[in-house]
Amino acid sequence: MLKPPVLLIHGMWSTPATFDRLRPVLEEAGHRTHAPCILFHDRPVSLPPAPALGELSITAYVDHLVAEAGKLGAPPVILGHSMGGLLAQMVAQRIPHAGLVLLSPAAAANSQSPSLDPFRTLKSVVLKWGWWEQPTLCDEAGARWGIFNGVPEEVTRQEIAALVWDSGRVLAEMALPPLFGNVTRVDYARLNQPALVVVGLNDRITTPGIARATARNLTGQVDYQELPGAPHWLFWGELEDRVTAMVVDWLKTLS
Repeated sequence: MLKPPVLLIHGMWSTPATFDRLRPVLEEAGHRTHAPCILFHDRPVSLPPAPALGELSITAYVDHLVAEAGKLGAPPVILGHSMGGLLAQMVAQRIPHAGLVLLSPAAAANSQSPSLDPFRTLKSVVLKWGWWEQPTLCDEAGARWGIFNGVPEEVTRQEIAALVWDSGRVLAEMALPPLFGNVTRVDYARLNQPALVVVGLNDRITTPGIARATARNLTGQVDYQELPGAPHWLFWGELEDRVTAMVVDWLKTLS
């Protein structure tokens, strides 16, 4: 039986390099993979951000990813991390798909879980007037506190150096959905395929409450996993090995 391809969607301020170690394992297990770069995320932070990026809506990201999914030629398992976890849901409600893997998913308009931790992570961004229509970049202090907390220093330095510009409009649509048209609202009746949801209990930017709300809303069979002591960033060392094994083992249940 042919195994479904896997579409991998990276998060905010990130790139497809997030999945550089996961993809070969998935391919060795028999899954074709495709990890597209979200619009304008191929521009290093050493260069000025693309002028159009700041006001780009999350709907543009979704349109782009729906087109990329069409290149796979078969209904994919859609795997996303962080913002990519929300994008995975928004793409899945528009295309046939074989399942969802949501790692540290960001909140849809209808899977919110209020917490002050994301604000502390993002305060350098959201305390600047007009951030919602400008390119944004998480500063080092916020990234260390809310994204890479508990991650080894060498990995943290490398990952912070690899962050890229993102859209202030997209961040606003995720953080303040009622003020921006609730465009991140997900029709969970359409998400009735099997799903794996994984979150670290020390996640300070897409907090465990969001993952719990998401898992409750999904209408297919859900395998929900909380990782004690794990932060938002899951892609390092033994933690990455554990998450990878969870994903591979879960994919076997689809056969």
